[in-house]
Amino acid sequence: MGAKRSIVKENKNGRQNSQNAEKRSRKRKNPKAVRQLTAIYVALVLVAAGAIGGGVFCAVHSTRVTEELIAENTQESTTEEESTVPAAIEETEETQETEPETETETETETEMLVELTEDNIDGYVKVESCKIAQGTGTFSVKASVEEKPASDDDNFYLLKMNMYDTELDAGAEPIASVPKDKEFSLTANVNENQVDSRLMSKFVVAVKLKDAYVPLCDPCYMTNPEVLASYQAAYPQRSSIKGILVDPLRVDELDELHVNHAAYNIPVGNILGETTNGLFPTVYYTYDGRTYAFNGQRIAEYDSIFSRLTAKGITISAILLNNKSSAYPELTHPLSRGGSANYYAFNAAEADGVETLAAVGAFLAQRYRDNDHGIVMNWIVGNEVNVRSDWNYMQYVDLDTYAREYANAVRVFYNSIKSMNANARVYVSMDQQWNRDLSSKNSYDVRDLLVSMNQVISSEGNIDWGLADHPYAYPLTNTTFWNSSGKIQKLITNSENTSIVTMQNINVITNFLQKEEMLTADGEVRPVILSELGYSSSQGEINQAAAFAYAYYAAENNPYINAILLSRQTDAGEEIAQGLALGLSTQGGQHKYIYEVYKNIDQVNSNSYTEFAKSVIGITNWSEVIQPAN
Repeated sequence: MGAKRSIVKENKNGRQNSQNAEKRSRKRKNPKAVRQLTAIYVALVLVAAGAIGGGVFCAVHSTRVTEELIAENTQESTTEEESTVPAAIEETEETQETEPETETETETETEMLVELTEDNIDGYVKVESCKIAQGTGTFSVKASVEEKPASDDDNFYLLKMNMYDTELDAGAEPIASVPKDKEFSLTANVNENQVDSRLMSKFVVAVKLKDAYVPLCDPCYMTNPEVLASYQAAYPQRSSIKGILVDPLRVDELDELHVNHAAYNIPVGNILGETTNGLFPTVYYTYDGRTYAFNGQRIAEYDSIFSRLTAKGITISAILLNNKSSAYPELTHPLSRGGSANYYAFNAAEADGVETLAAVGAFLAQRYRDNDHGIVMNWIVGNEVNVRSDWNYMQYVDLDTYAREYANAVRVFYNSIKSMNANARVYVSMDQQWNRDLSSKNSYDVRDLLVSMNQVISSEGNIDWGLADHPYAYPLTNTTFWNSSGKIQKLITNSENTSIVTMQNINVITNFLQKEEMLTADGEVRPVILSELGYSSSQGEINQAAAFAYAYYAAENNPYINAILLSRQTDAGEEIAQGLALGLSTQGGQHKYIYEVYKNIDQVNSNSYTEFAKSVIGITNWSEVIQPAN
């Protein structure tokens, strides 16, 4: 750790013992004891001589000599003079004199306390974990140091910070303390669903120096909010990875299509506020001491669609979007309020923002965990957030700042959602621009953003976020992506440094997520869903169907991909205007060629519906274009 040991505090008892030992070493010898030992020494010598050849005479004589020496010693007991006995006997006497004191005295080891300096204070305390103890209402921070630091007293302290704080408030007071030790644990109350709830707070271990609390570690968050959830149902396992962006007007088709996964958007600004329609009463929800109003009509619509999907055995992925409601500006990041875009960055930078986002997450996760309202197990935070200018608008900031703001919003939703549904999954959303290194400031590269965001989250308490990726063809209208050449094809390689990730090289993402630094706290590869991709029929319905077959088999061949959700069930007018007729059906409901391919691709007779695609793509075997994942 490189600690500088410039302050050493010695135990007073240890210093006193050292002084006593020095006095004993200078002490004059006791002449009476010396002469007694001399007599014994001579007697032993004579006995030994008798045993060799002196017989009884020598033994008797030696006894008399011993008696005479003892008598002489008795007469001179009051006279002090230096002993003339051999050195071995003098050493024995000295040992006998000191041994009784050694047996009764304990030398205290010198305690080393390390002075805290600018060079060693950062990361002086290593936090092992910050976890909630199930059923106790408390959480504990377990930590350690290599050497105990010097400070005003003998305690470590635990202090709370707000999510958006960049430094410890000068007036902060400890919420727990413990005597210093090399390994220690600090315990405090979670205060779940109270005005002073700490579920969204971060914590530092500190010591007191010159009457001020000085942090000795990076802030850490509680990392296991799932232990608070009363709903502990397991994450569902489905028969296939096939999914779709649902058309709520055509839900009845989903059974015929054998859909296992469904995606659905929730613009958060639309669900807040009181209802104006008396048939749908406002839904009031109290969270952390504040009461929030949710639009009863909007909520009833989600109740209907989610309950129907749940009844069909479909895993639901709800996409949380910030559509910037003027009535609820606290939802939107302060650096996002002046722009114009499709969606905006969530606000975890202010108290009102954190509280409102947490309430929204808790309300939705609590409501959508039963059959009556529907069960949502996947929650996606934002849409293609690496595209700052359009899909997660914020004024341009450097990559690390942007990553931290998004990471904080993800953590708010993660803690609030999983405290209601233990096994729900929370995902970050990215597009296909993996490593473009563009000069434009409109977007960030996905790889760079994932690395920076992961560093923020891991350093403050690793959580099990997943990746919801959109590996569209490049460009989006390039349905026959297998025929790409020239500059476009050079952008798509199997290297980690590839510019673009599509279904041609989707393994790049899952290989990247297998890196040690990208794993979950338990050492697992993070869950991946392909939550949006599609191919336009504007280049021909057969080409669209062949492109989907390619994409599906590539995803199915990768064990780390849990779902592939086609965009979309029905063509959307605004997308058609951009040359993107992505649906299984036209706006009028007419089924395209892809409809039957999609329907049967995960069934036992799938080959008969996808064999055509090989000739379209120009292959005889799928292994020619689909490589096994690492």
